[in-house]
Amino acid sequence: MSYIQQGTKTYKFASLALFFAGLVTFATIYTVQPLLPIFANDFGVSASVASLAVSFTTGLLALCLLVAAPLSDRFGRKRVMVLSMFMTSLIGLFTAMSPDFMTLLFLRALLGVVVAGVPAIAMTYVVEEFDPKVLGKVMGLYIAGSSIGGMSGRLLAGLFTDLFDWRIALGSIGLLALILSILFIFFLPNPKNSAEHTLAPNEILRNYTDLFFNKRLIVLISLGFILMGGFIALYNYFAFVLMEPPYELSQSFIGAIYIVYLAGTFSSIYMGRKADVFGKPAVIQVSIAIMALGAVLTLGNPLAMKLIGIIIFTFGFFGAHSIASAWVTQKAGHHNAQASSLYLLAYYLGSSIAGTIGGFFWSSFHWGGVIVFVLVLIALAYPVVWYARKN
Repeated sequence: MSYIQQGTKTYKFASLALFFAGLVTFATIYTVQPLLPIFANDFGVSASVASLAVSFTTGLLALCLLVAAPLSDRFGRKRVMVLSMFMTSLIGLFTAMSPDFMTLLFLRALLGVVVAGVPAIAMTYVVEEFDPKVLGKVMGLYIAGSSIGGMSGRLLAGLFTDLFDWRIALGSIGLLALILSILFIFFLPNPKNSAEHTLAPNEILRNYTDLFFNKRLIVLISLGFILMGGFIALYNYFAFVLMEPPYELSQSFIGAIYIVYLAGTFSSIYMGRKADVFGKPAVIQVSIAIMALGAVLTLGNPLAMKLIGIIIFTFGFFGAHSIASAWVTQKAGHHNAQASSLYLLAYYLGSSIAGTIGGFFWSSFHWGGVIVFVLVLIALAYPVVWYARKN
C-alpha cells in the first residue's frame, strides 16, 4: 500500500484539509447554540422550542452516521466528504435567510442529514491513507479542527450578532465554510487504499448484531448519551441565564465563554494519561464527579462562580468523554468501527433528546431545575461504569 508520508507536501496539504473538515462541520453544527435566546425572542417561541435548532441537527446527524459510512464504501471517501461539506456550507448560508422559525428548523434538520458525511468518514480516511506511524498526530489535528470549529462557530456567532445581527452572523460563517470547502477539494488527495465496494445489508446487520450480544459493551455505549446529554442540556440554557438580570451580558461575551472548551482540550489528554495509570473505570468516575461539582457551582449568584463552575464542568466532561470513547473501542475488539458508530449515535442522540428535555426544566423550574436534571442524568453513569467494569 502507498501511504501519505510525514514531511511531504502531500502530507501537509492533506493534514490541513482534514483540519478544515473538522472546523467546517462543527462550527456549522453549533453556531446557533449561543443564539437560542435570540431565536426565542425574535420568533416568539419558548426556550425548549428554540433548543430544537440544535436538537434537530444532532438528532438527524446521529441517525445518518450509520448510513454515511456505507455510502462512502460505494461512492468513495473523498466524494462523500466533499458533498457533505458543500451542502453543509450552503445550508448554513440559507439558514441566515430563514423567514420564520419553521423554515429555520427545516434547514437545521436538513443540515443534520448532510453534515454526517465528515464525522462518519474522516477517521476512516486517516487510518487508510496515512502512514501508521503518524496516525495519532493526524487524528489529533482533525479532532483539534473539530474542537476549534465548535468553539469558533459559537464565538463568531456571538461577536457578529452584537456587531450586526444573527442573520449576518450565520451568513458570514456559512461563507467562510464554503471557502474552506473549496480549499478542501484541492488539498485532500484522492484515496488510494480504499476500493469502492458495496457492503451487503446482511453483512452490516450481522456486524451490529454481534455487538448487541455484548451486553456490557452496549451498556458502556450508553455513556455517550448520558455524558453528552448532560453537557448540552447545561450549555443550551446557560446563555439564557447570562442574558437575564442581574447579568444582562452581550452576545459577544456569551460567545466568548466557549473559549473554556480549551480546558476540555487539556483535560482529554491529561485524564487520558491518568486512565492509563489508574484504569479507565476509576478515572472516568472522578471525571463525572468533577462535572457534578462544576454544575453545582453554576448555581451560585456571583458571575465569577458561574464561570468557574462552567470551566470545571467542561474539564470533567471532556475527560469522561475521551476515556469512554477509548474504552468502547477497546472492548469492541474487531468490531471497533461499528462500536464507535454506535457510541457516536448515542452521543448525538443524547445531545438531541436531553438538550430538548432540559428546556422543559428551564421553563418550569428555571436554572435550578436544569441543574437538577443534569445531575440526575450524569449520576446514571455510575451504575453504568460499575456494570461495564465487571469481567
